[in-house]
Amino acid sequence: MKKRIKINGIIIVAAVALAVLFPDEFLRSGRMRFCDEFLRITGLGLVLLGQLLRVSARGHKAELSENSRSLVCTGPYMAVRNPMYLGILLTGSGVVLVLFQWWVAVIFLSVFVIRYILLILEEEKKLLAFFPREYEEYMSRVPRLFPSFSILRGEVSDYLPFKFFWLKKEMASIAAVVLITLGIEFWQKAKIGSLAAYPEELAAALIVILLFSCFGVYLNKRTYGFKEEVTI
Repeated sequence: MKKRIKINGIIIVAAVALAVLFPDEFLRSGRMRFCDEFLRITGLGLVLLGQLLRVSARGHKAELSENSRSLVCTGPYMAVRNPMYLGILLTGSGVVLVLFQWWVAVIFLSVFVIRYILLILEEEKKLLAFFPREYEEYMSRVPRLFPSFSILRGEVSDYLPFKFFWLKKEMASIAAVVLITLGIEFWQKAKIGSLAAYPEELAAALIVILLFSCFGVYLNKRTYGFKEEVTI
């Protein structure tokens, strides 16, 4: 796990360095256009959704897996077999939409495939060895990475359980992703002298963050069955 985190950190640092050192080549124009602003807001939403999915998947698995002795097939794992990797895909795609030119998405997806698809296949072999019958049956009914539209008919909290105390280990990384993304955007606008519209963009970003915070409160209450107080 530590090796995986280290590699991910190197990839993130490299992406930030390229954005700062070669902004004209990698970053989208900081000028305010409707299409760009729509992509930025959508991207921020994907970043937050991806982080929420990661927190939900990791926290839910930690509570039920009995230190990996049990196969978890509920919560986010009812929708896809690898919800944490889907969360990373959503987060990375969101950052690309907020900051980068469209062709950077091709690089990101290539890196994701090389980095994570092999990991997924390797982990599937291990799980098949540990839980031969259960995991084979699980694979037959739950998709690997992309959920089917049938989950939209269910209650969202069934697929996305959430407890605020699960954030304790993830809050620093979530804050870093959001602040670095917004910071690079601010720096890009300052560089080209386009800060006049930034307060409106920042307000829109804060509204998106507030909406996701309210969504988190709702999921927390649903997960606890509306019986426990919301605690952070």
